[in-house]
Amino acid sequence: MDQLDPLPADAGFVQVDLQHETGRVTVELKDGQPSYTIHQPAAWDFLELSDDWVQLAERADAICFGTLAQRRGESRQTIQNLVGLTKKESIRMFDVNLRAPFYSDEAIQESLELATVMKMNDAEVPQVMRLMGVAAGQVESGVPIGLDGLRENAERLLEEFPTLGMVAVTRGGQGSLLVTRTEWHEHPGIPVRVADTIGAGDAFTAALTHYLLRGADLATLNEAGNRWGGWVASQAGAMPELPEKVRAEMAAAIEG
Repeated sequence: MDQLDPLPADAGFVQVDLQHETGRVTVELKDGQPSYTIHQPAAWDFLELSDDWVQLAERADAICFGTLAQRRGESRQTIQNLVGLTKKESIRMFDVNLRAPFYSDEAIQESLELATVMKMNDAEVPQVMRLMGVAAGQVESGVPIGLDGLRENAERLLEEFPTLGMVAVTRGGQGSLLVTRTEWHEHPGIPVRVADTIGAGDAFTAALTHYLLRGADLATLNEAGNRWGGWVASQAGAMPELPEKVRAEMAAAIEG
């Protein structure tokens, strides 16, 4: 909490677990690319559905959730209950994060049945499609899928899951693809000098959610996600200091 309190975020709803250790991840970088050791158990494996969280979910305009925090049954049930308590018009952002062995086809299926927006990277697309059994064409783990294939598989997910309204696929330095039921948009990416990619995907998700709440079009959503993801990748660490000047410049570039 001492680290969270100085940040411009409300930490009042953070659940404190006195029995389990705060989550830790050991990150090793090779050529700027991270590999992760996710230690367990962690406090976030034992999330409890509190009255405060229920009331927060019921009035939330958006909620973001992923696969990793659902690796244990207790937290998985809590997270899915919270998502289900949000308003019908709320954005339910499902951020796929396939860290072996901490995911299952059941958790992904149940999350997709709740989500209105899904975000994953291009390497995760074949894994997700095979786990769901709805792949468009032949997909193999470790084999890149071209832009047309990514779009076709995104469209298959939209057909399969009625609540889903958008699929976002990030493509590293090649940008990203957004697909809805009526249109799609490709962004080529923002060239940056990469320090490390830790947190870049989360920055993309946060920017996407922020501009979805503002009713932005696909081009603006893609621009926002790529600019913020690229900026975080250009900085060391997952939570670099953000000067107000940089924030203002980024907003002007996205909205201008």
